Amino acid sequence: MTLALSYDGKRFGPVGAPAGSSVGTYHQDGSLIWAEFAGTSVQAGRLVGTCGPDGVISAVYCMVTASGATVAGECTSTPATLTDGRVALTEHWRRLDGSSGVSHIEELP
Repeated sequence: MTLALSYDGKRFGPVGAPAGSSVGTYHQDGSLIWAEFAGTSVQAGRLVGTCGPDGVISAVYCMVTASGATVAGECTSTPATLTDGRVALTEHWRRLDGSSGVSHIEELP
């Protein structure tokens, strides 16, 4: 299977977030994706999932927030290419507590 893009070694952060916000480092081996993330609001987080040939990531995640709360859920991340060639991800997520939302992260230069 040939993938449209590789996430291996890319670092992502929230769009428009101040310095110190959560940063995730992504890894990829074929269709397998995993990442570690941390920052001011997250002590530690992990993501693991798969990537389709179109670059869409289907994953589960867990994290410990700065206040010590544990959070887990699933997400689907859809890529887009920014004008400067970096990758942006639109993440549709749902947590085990039933909450859901959309986050926007982008590759850090």
